[in-house]
Amino acid sequence: MTLPRVWFITGTSSGFGRAVTELVLKNGEIVIATLRKPDILSDLQIKYGQDKLLVIGVDVTKHGDIEAAFERAKETFGQINVVFNNAGYGHLSEVEGTPDDVAHTIFDVNFWGAVHVTRGAIKFFREVNKPGIGGILLQASTLAALIPMPGASFYGASKHALEGFSEGLAGELLPAWNIKICIINLGIFHTNVMSSALVLPQHPAYSDPASATTIFRKHILDAVLPGDVNKGASAIYKLVDSGQIPLRLPLGQDCVQNYKQKIENLTESVTGYESWSDDLKRDGI
Repeated sequence: MTLPRVWFITGTSSGFGRAVTELVLKNGEIVIATLRKPDILSDLQIKYGQDKLLVIGVDVTKHGDIEAAFERAKETFGQINVVFNNAGYGHLSEVEGTPDDVAHTIFDVNFWGAVHVTRGAIKFFREVNKPGIGGILLQASTLAALIPMPGASFYGASKHALEGFSEGLAGELLPAWNIKICIINLGIFHTNVMSSALVLPQHPAYSDPASATTIFRKHILDAVLPGDVNKGASAIYKLVDSGQIPLRLPLGQDCVQNYKQKIENLTESVTGYESWSDDLKRDGI
């Protein structure tokens, strides 16, 4: 692919969104950066100018914002090569202590917001880019999507739903469109995800010091998170540069090791209970 590529990145105010944006710009490529408060990127706007960085105010819970951002991308650059679907919302609360409106908000951002960006990306890759160019869609997910953390069940569930949606969508796409989807399962990296997360008071039924949610709350709120976000951003950029796009990429040794354990646990379940399915067909089938 001829450089510069055009990247469309959501949630660029901080964390992986900001880190990938800076790295892409540093490498001479173009970014359409979306976030709720565009002024946060004023330093990058001054440094790189609008021919390299288009900053657009987008709330991913508002479908109209997303549609307008893709339209501006079309008018300004005429193509998008990579969409990094990164905007997300952290949350810490027991299931019983999470009001329905809060749970709905988590899904509105992490699932439905990502779904609407995904639909816009697929349509753009197929109908705006030149035939056969296609594009790469990177879905920012998390270790917690497959291994939910106690006290963050709704967060894990929202990302788990996004992964199921993304795998199903990947199977629907026609090969001729040349559209690749990669679910990036991020381990625990040092970002502001917890400082910006909604942390609700602990449900009194779980206040025992030995409860899993008490232990997790203390650990995650006080922890020095090991992952380097800039190194993680470099790995994401390297992936795109390679052109070899897997459906799933675990990123971070904590994610890799926990997934290996998950595979072992699933294998034990299948092996141990396989015989339970031996005679479940209807008679005569």
